[in-house]
Amino acid sequence: MSGHLHGVAQTTRTDPSRVLEEIKRQTLEQLGGLPGTLYAPIEEALKAESLKGDGRNHQYEDQAALWVLRQQQASHVMAFRQQVGLGFEAFRAPASAVGGLGGSPLQLVGEQQLAFDLDGERLTESLEQRYLRPLEMVQGRLKMLSASIGTPTGINPFGPYRLVKAFISVYAETQVTESLRVRLFREYEHELARLLGDLYGRVNNLLATAGYGVGLGAPGAPVRAAEERRERNTLDDVFDTVPHRESSTPMHDYNAAMGGYGGESHAAHAGHPGGARAPNYGGQDPSQPVSQADVAAMASELAELRSQLHAWREGLVKSGGLPPAHMPQRSMAPRRELRVDEVVGMASLLQPEPPDAYARALAVSGRLGETIRDQLYDGARRLGFNPDQTCFSAEEDDAIDLVALLFDSLFRNHALQDRARRVYARLVMPYVKVALTDNEVFVKREHPARRLLDAITEACEGNDGETPQDRDLLERASSISQRIVSDYNEDLAVFELAHAELDALLAQHRRRIELQEQRAAKATYGRERLGAARGQADAAVRERIGEARLTQAVADFLATPWRHHMVQVLLRENEDPKRRAQALALGDALVMADRLAAENRGRELADQLLALQPIIVQCLASSGLDDSAAQHGMAGLVRALVTPDNERAEHPLPSSAEVEEDVAEERRLYLAAGSTSANHDPLLAERMRQLEPGDWLRLTNTQGETIAVKVAWSSPLTSRFLLVNRRGVRALVASAEELATLASAGRLVVGAERTAFDEAMRQVRRHLDRVI
Repeated sequence: MSGHLHGVAQTTRTDPSRVLEEIKRQTLEQLGGLPGTLYAPIEEALKAESLKGDGRNHQYEDQAALWVLRQQQASHVMAFRQQVGLGFEAFRAPASAVGGLGGSPLQLVGEQQLAFDLDGERLTESLEQRYLRPLEMVQGRLKMLSASIGTPTGINPFGPYRLVKAFISVYAETQVTESLRVRLFREYEHELARLLGDLYGRVNNLLATAGYGVGLGAPGAPVRAAEERRERNTLDDVFDTVPHRESSTPMHDYNAAMGGYGGESHAAHAGHPGGARAPNYGGQDPSQPVSQADVAAMASELAELRSQLHAWREGLVKSGGLPPAHMPQRSMAPRRELRVDEVVGMASLLQPEPPDAYARALAVSGRLGETIRDQLYDGARRLGFNPDQTCFSAEEDDAIDLVALLFDSLFRNHALQDRARRVYARLVMPYVKVALTDNEVFVKREHPARRLLDAITEACEGNDGETPQDRDLLERASSISQRIVSDYNEDLAVFELAHAELDALLAQHRRRIELQEQRAAKATYGRERLGAARGQADAAVRERIGEARLTQAVADFLATPWRHHMVQVLLRENEDPKRRAQALALGDALVMADRLAAENRGRELADQLLALQPIIVQCLASSGLDDSAAQHGMAGLVRALVTPDNERAEHPLPSSAEVEEDVAEERRLYLAAGSTSANHDPLLAERMRQLEPGDWLRLTNTQGETIAVKVAWSSPLTSRFLLVNRRGVRALVASAEELATLASAGRLVVGAERTAFDEAMRQVRRHLDRVI
């Protein structure tokens, strides 16, 4: 193993000029060709609009201007690369002119230049807001880089301001129409949003690795032999040398406050420089004090969790549920406990390897811990350790088991599709490293690794990739998991940057979910209003048909056109009592007309029908009949009534309106097997009535599949609750009594955690309690 100390901090920095040159190279490599990528999508959009034939003349002007731009594509790319390069020169020597990006402050500005400047300001503001956190981290590291160069800190050469200015300098003098200018800015923003997250992540990692950024993302990270070899492979070509790291003083008091992480094992290692590690405060500046109350609370929570875990593991050993090869064997004298830095070195060796074994383990509950140990044993053999002479410490056993239980709980309880399994499988070994070096991840909600896992679960949960937005989320989550594998070197800034990028995309996704929830609430409310209107209309029909003996024509009219008319009136004009009374009066008048016909009171019948004619025609028209068909229907009704000897009889009452098929399927999925509100617990029902929009629950269907659901809306008509899944899609609409019945059956849990990591840890604790 390496002679470097566990918990070291990087103090020797790579030559700042070479670092800046490498950042410039990577920036130009990723962004240098941008102008050339803008024209094809715009051209396709213009062609699509022209095929629609909407007659907009500016399309032809746009196409002509775009054709001219495409002829100058090579010069635009060169000019853009030159402007980006000038930004780096200005940063290197801020006292000199900015070179082509500024211009004289007293220079008159044309209308086109002013329009470009205004659009550029809006785009700059949008990008700065979107990448606020990574840009702040970059700025802090660039400040340290400038100090090493010996110059004042200049403007970020690859920040939104410089990139937008470079774009404007290329196109401000070209002849473009207003609509084409808007399209160019929109496409440029789309391309930057696609590329900047990855660029800022790589630059931040590059600066941190080169020594510019200790304390900005995480304390100095330990480096072991296996990690050094990997670092040399990736950085020797960049800097020619591997930066040297020196040790920092471990915070023994904090580790003592946290109760160690391995009991006697920790005490045995306390004298070894690799046995302690400065605490990581979830990506915060370690110079900021942490209150004793917070430390004590985390220590208590962690101690309780470890106690549960040890009891669970001892129970497995006694019951034979733990494979013999993985049983703790620290009591056997010949075996030496592996140090934390040694196990982290094994994990670093395994981190970039294919995650197939973990993906297979995630498909079978309870297999992940066994697989992690198998892989680590294999890494130990490859690094020259004999598994027959070494064993994991209690600290390391805890970390492995907690990560395994955590990932297993996430995959079992969050409706993750099979396609997400590989995303999580890639993250298993990086999170084992996090757990080994920073046990706060299990007890601190703001820990960056924890927040990233929440964001990835939010992106993947229930995501079947049906829409382009959903597919984009899955692809981004997959690329971020790959980036964690390639870039994580015990610097938690990697997790922070990845979370910032994914969270920016999720912010748009959350807005779509909010709209989806609103649409689900409106659709549910519309269904309830329709159901209520149909129920009232059916009651009115039954009241008028009842035991009366009517002609078939009148009974059919009441059961169909008049019922439909009543539904329309109740839905559209329920607030107008006059219209409602008029519609009800029509039904009464038809029953009276039938009675007048039966009693052969022809004159009164004629007067009645003449008075009803416009209302009857209006009623038929509301059923979708045109004027001619309505008149024909009126004529048929009149013929039936004016024939005295028409047979009159009692007619069957109309059945209640059928429930829509999708609603019926939804209720079969969750409320089947005799689930009714008749035998509910009144206390539970009262608890359910107190639910409010935004409350989270866990709902299990009749097949045993569990999902997280949120109360999105409470009906003002029926007081039923609309439950939606994490993607805003309606899962169930149920009354408080029905929810109480589900809770009594163990298929509804109130109070699910708001974030996936918190909920997974709660499930882990419940699992440990049940086994104990």
